[in-house]
Amino acid sequence: MRRRGRSSAVDLTATVGSVVLANPVMTASGTGGHGAELAPYLDLGCLGAVVVKSLSAEPWEGNPPVRVRETSAGMLNSVGLQGPGVEAWLRDDLPPLLAAGATVVASIWGRSAADYRRAADLLADAPREVVAVEVNLSCPNTEAGRALFAHSADATAEVMAATAGCRRPRWAKLSPNVTDLVPIAAAARDAGADAVTLVNTVMAMAIDPDTAEYALGSGARGGGLSGPAIHPIAVRAVHDVHAALPQLPIVGVGGVRTGRDAAELIVAGASAVQVGTATFEEPRAAARVLDELGSWAARSGCTSLSDRVGAAHSREMHT
Repeated sequence: MRRRGRSSAVDLTATVGSVVLANPVMTASGTGGHGAELAPYLDLGCLGAVVVKSLSAEPWEGNPPVRVRETSAGMLNSVGLQGPGVEAWLRDDLPPLLAAGATVVASIWGRSAADYRRAADLLADAPREVVAVEVNLSCPNTEAGRALFAHSADATAEVMAATAGCRRPRWAKLSPNVTDLVPIAAAARDAGADAVTLVNTVMAMAIDPDTAEYALGSGARGGGLSGPAIHPIAVRAVHDVHAALPQLPIVGVGGVRTGRDAAELIVAGASAVQVGTATFEEPRAAARVLDELGSWAARSGCTSLSDRVGAAHSREMHT
C-alpha cells in the first residue's frame, strides 16, 4: 500500500507477524489516550495503527499525583495505568476511535495471569478493526510491574498463554530493565506471541534535593523514563533480539521523535515503530514521523520499506 498523499513510489506496507498495516508508524500505548483524543490534531486513519492506553479487566485509579515530570532528555511518568476497564472502553472509547478511521491495537495489563486472562477474554468479540492486542508485561509504575512479569521467561510465558482468549494476534511488550532480553522474547514467542514490542520505559527516579522529597506521587517506587534518553537503549534491544531471533517480528519503541529515529529502529530489526513521548510536546508527532520516514525511504532508493528491516545485520555479515 502506498502512503496516502505522497508521490513517492516507496511501498510503506508493514507486516507484523500475521498483521498487515498500511504503514509502520503507530502511537505508543499510554501516550495518546484510550480513544480518539488525538483526532483533532491528525488523521488517525493515516497511521499504521493507534495503540491505546493499557486496560485492565476492571477500572483502575492509577497512582496519586504528581504523575509526570520532565527531565533533561525525556520524561518521567508514574501514571500507574489508570483506566476505565475493558468493558467501558469497548462501549465508550472504541466507537469514536473507529469513527475516526483508525486501525486499533488494544493494550492490556494485570496483576496476575488470571487478571490478564480476564482482560483478554473481554476482547474476544471486539470489532475486526482491533487487529491485535499488545500484552503489557512491563510497566514499572505499579506493584504489578514490580511483580516482574517481563523480568522472567517463565512468568512471561504464563501470561502470554493466559491471553489467548482475545482471539487475535498478541504482541508481548517487554522491559529493558533486564540483563538479557533474548530468552524472555523467546519465551513470549513460544507461548503464542505473534511479535514483541521493544521496549517499555526504563526504571528511574527523581528527588527534589532541596526538600529530599520524591518528585513523583509513587514515592520510592519511582517511575518510568521515556523519550530521547532511552532511544539508544531501544535500538540496542531491537538489534540484539533480531540478531538472535530473526524470524520474530519486532515493534520498536523508545524515543522516536523523527523519521530518522524510526528508520534507525527499522534497520536494527523492527518491522514497525511506535511514537510516544514526542506526542506530549507535539500531538501530531506520529503523522510527521510517518512523512519523514517516507521521505527517508525515498532518498534511500528502496521501493519497499520492508526490505530495510534488519539491514544493519546484512551489512555486518558483509564487513
